[in-house]
Amino acid sequence: MAKPLPTPVRNHLTGLRILLLFTVLCGLLYPLAITGISQVAFSSQANGSLVKDGSGKVVGSSLLGQNFTVVSADGRTVSPDPELFQSRPSAAGAKGYDPTASGGTNKGTDDPDLAGTYTQLKAAVAEFNGVAQSQVPPDAITKSGSGLDPDISPAYAAIQVGRVARARGLTDARVQALVTKYTRSRTLGFLGEPRVDVLDLNIALTELG
Repeated sequence: MAKPLPTPVRNHLTGLRILLLFTVLCGLLYPLAITGISQVAFSSQANGSLVKDGSGKVVGSSLLGQNFTVVSADGRTVSPDPELFQSRPSAAGAKGYDPTASGGTNKGTDDPDLAGTYTQLKAAVAEFNGVAQSQVPPDAITKSGSGLDPDISPAYAAIQVGRVARARGLTDARVQALVTKYTRSRTLGFLGEPRVDVLDLNIALTELG
């Protein structure tokens, strides 16, 4: 008759078997099951909520903001595209909207540098859109905590309507109708604030020609 293993050895072997069992269950089978379910039931969300234009080309994600810019003829100068609506400013990464560097400015409201930046941004936004500085809403110059917000306020969209209409040769009413179409109401009617889907709005504008 074989001699029983010492108790400490048996305990270690039992612990090892449990470790292996839960490694397979929680580290392999469970993730595979959840991945399979999500691909079947929530395919779009599971793959990044990607947004495609009319030709089927992926142009962004409904969860992430992005810059809408135009490159000058010399190929070096990048500036906001006057024909498109602009997103909320971002401090995520060197160029903004970098999902690997999500974050805000980490500066307090009494920081003199931050106050100076806001003053400059307000003047720039007002000039770019051809409106008075008093019309520039907070989200046009302030960066969100994540730096990845994909939407803007209806107030920020409103001051951009005239500029986009002029650049595209459209009437203000035509552009405003698109803004209204892509304005989302509060979630469940009471959570958050009304917001404008900038990416879908710009895709619709581009498809107008």
